[in-house]
Amino acid sequence: MTEPRERKMTDSKTRILFVCTGNICRSPTAEGVARQRIARAGLTDLFEVDSAATHGYHVGEPPDPRTAKAAGERGYDLSRLRARKLELSDFQRFDLLLAMDLGHLEMMRRMCPQVYMPKVGLFMRYARNHDIDEVPDPYYGGSAGFEAVLDYCEDAVEGLLELLGNRPGMR
Repeated sequence: MTEPRERKMTDSKTRILFVCTGNICRSPTAEGVARQRIARAGLTDLFEVDSAATHGYHVGEPPDPRTAKAAGERGYDLSRLRARKLELSDFQRFDLLLAMDLGHLEMMRRMCPQVYMPKVGLFMRYARNHDIDEVPDPYYGGSAGFEAVLDYCEDAVEGLLELLGNRPGMR
């Protein structure tokens, strides 16, 4: 995957989409972490974040209660988020579409028009402290899985914002 394209000064925001299976655990966690970190850094005028699902299992639903609880305990509010399915138009609208695991990445690549393929990649490639490719799905496990997802998301969001924040025209 190539680096995110250079933004022209006329572009208002860098748009980032996080993608997982149902959009109720991993991708809304990444979105919530990114929203808070962006707001804390005073960068809301530079970034827009969202999340989506590869499958329509939970469209319209809030994040899984265990996801919301774990996130809330770390100060992330996911209460306004609702699951939605990845759409073809997302590949045009977003500058980066980041998959939580290799299965999501493959599905996204099959759906993605060739011209937008450089925008699609793995979220964990931005992590600085965890040398893994995928954010594991916590859905069928216990609370430790949701805590691990938060650890991975915090790491990768920090790396992503550091990279994008240091690009010309981003500050």
